[in-house]
Amino acid sequence: MNRRDALSRVSMILGGSIIGAEIFLYGCKEDTPQLSNIEFTENNINFLDEVGDTILPTTASSPGAKAAKIGEFMKVIVTDCYEEKDQKIFFEGISKLNAFANESSGDDFLALSPEKKKEVLEKLDKETNEYVKAKKPEEPNHYFKMIKELTLWGYFSSEIGATQALRYVETPGSYDPCMPYKKGDKAWAI
Repeated sequence: MNRRDALSRVSMILGGSIIGAEIFLYGCKEDTPQLSNIEFTENNINFLDEVGDTILPTTASSPGAKAAKIGEFMKVIVTDCYEEKDQKIFFEGISKLNAFANESSGDDFLALSPEKKKEVLEKLDKETNEYVKAKKPEEPNHYFKMIKELTLWGYFSSEIGATQALRYVETPGSYDPCMPYKKGDKAWAI
């Protein structure tokens, strides 16, 4: 299966409700504008891995987002599928997130303890939700919303996320709409 087919199938699952949703409708095009001055470095990817791992940390039952190489996933989607305006917002957001960590906790995001990283992202998430509620259609997307959406999408569509964080049956049997659910059961991977 190629990337275009995979994105089409994921679009049916997610309903195109994420930033950059046009990629689900049209796929990654060869003519997607690339910003010549944007190049993801190894440091950017490591930073996004750490942010992703703070959003979806390793638990006793499943590895975190870093194990799913979420930074690399974000790099591919942003550079290959996002519109130029969203590419710029996302890339600038990496610096803004680090600056926000410095302002609110007094240190770079990567230097913070896991608890402080979580606190920083919770504050930023609250700010993002307020921005999104008040956002007018012509205003730009919020960088943290993009990072969070890509983390969730990339993790739960990865092999690790689908097979270890979700329940997964490679070749399922018949559809049972009334499957019993017990509190604490994992959701099903599609």
